[in-house]
Amino acid sequence: MAQVLEFKLPDLGEGLTEAEIVRWLVQVGDVVAIDQPVVEVETAKAMVEVPCPYGGVVTARFGEEGTELPVGAPLLTVAVGEPSAQEPEGSGNVLVGYGTQAPAARRRRVRAGAPATAARNGTARPEDAAPPRTRVAASAPAAPAVADGPVPVISPLVRRLARDNGVDLRQLAGSGPDGLILRADVEDVLRANSARAAVTAAPAERTVPVAAPAGPAPVATGAPAGEVRIPLKGIRGAVADKLSRSRREIPDATCWVDADATELMRARAAMNAAGGSKISLLALLARVCTAALARFPELNSYVDTEAREVVRLGHVHLGFAAQTERGLVVPVVRDAHARDAESLTGEFARLTEAARTGTLTPGELTGGTFTLNNYGVFGVDGSTPIINHPEAAMLGVGRIIAKPWVHEGELAVRQVVQLSLTFDHRVCDGGTAGGFLRYVADCVEQPAVLLRTL
Repeated sequence: MAQVLEFKLPDLGEGLTEAEIVRWLVQVGDVVAIDQPVVEVETAKAMVEVPCPYGGVVTARFGEEGTELPVGAPLLTVAVGEPSAQEPEGSGNVLVGYGTQAPAARRRRVRAGAPATAARNGTARPEDAAPPRTRVAASAPAAPAVADGPVPVISPLVRRLARDNGVDLRQLAGSGPDGLILRADVEDVLRANSARAAVTAAPAERTVPVAAPAGPAPVATGAPAGEVRIPLKGIRGAVADKLSRSRREIPDATCWVDADATELMRARAAMNAAGGSKISLLALLARVCTAALARFPELNSYVDTEAREVVRLGHVHLGFAAQTERGLVVPVVRDAHARDAESLTGEFARLTEAARTGTLTPGELTGGTFTLNNYGVFGVDGSTPIINHPEAAMLGVGRIIAKPWVHEGELAVRQVVQLSLTFDHRVCDGGTAGGFLRYVADCVEQPAVLLRTL
């Protein structure tokens, strides 16, 4: 006899207590396998696919796309065959790629006519209930939306912005890659709507916003036309909380120096001309960082405020700042101190692509011990970045640009970069920070310096 099991939003780790449904990967009536991803959710750290630990037929889904659910809330129900005494109820898996506790040896097919209705009061939508092993499109009022095809939107913030302002995303032509609808596309529509409203409204009338579905983005009465309120949630909210905490807790200071990167650029060109995989500039800078941290371990640490201790770490998990459409993220290269330039290049490329597509796991976004911030890609020379709490330091790299420079006693045009180090003044004094930055600059100017540590 079939049994209906409820799958709840699992604890995704890293202290996360809630997640927002971005996209359902299954429909009511679909047959799912154990550990098959069933829903894509966005946490405060990443976009992840959540696998179902049961195999069977989906009988109900809980929550629309854009709904925020707490950990432990029901996601869906699955009708499964009667389990044997030796089989576990589920795999115990939480995230794709994290492994299972004990994979099931077999699954039973659900007999036609078996009971498959959710037993939760008032939480499942009526149209989400269907008999097992059937896909009854006619009984689902929401079927026309599916027939029109998926809306090309990745960011839940874009969906929320459109929903709160009554914008039909299906009527928009996205300006992003492959027609992807971006936040700017929705804001253009809002500005156009505001302009039309201003033209048609009488001068003495006060513009009243059109009623929108209830949500966390209210517009204040009498606000200027076109003003939009965007909730600080998801990745944006997590970044805001973490940076605010860093500013509150860490007494940071910054020092900087200009360096002649001409020889480093020549060394990279020689490496890439020798054949094999190309070496990225970021990988060379990361290699310089790990060598500098071996000399100045004070900066590869954190402060345990409760114990009032500085904890020095024996490994370097190197974070690097990556700007994505969904906001700033800091993927982490594990054991960067044990990698060579080729390995670092490959891992940077892999994590950057995952950040771009929003598929980084929470484990790839946490645990960093030091951060490398290449803000030069934005065309700026310098910055005083905020330390990635609870780390103790961050190295910033500006753009590399041709400038007049005194080289071997003569004025010449050289490739110059500005380097900055922001550090926690509790873990070291200026002498240590200055020594670290000077060593990094020396390696940039004379890459042969690194040969002493290879």
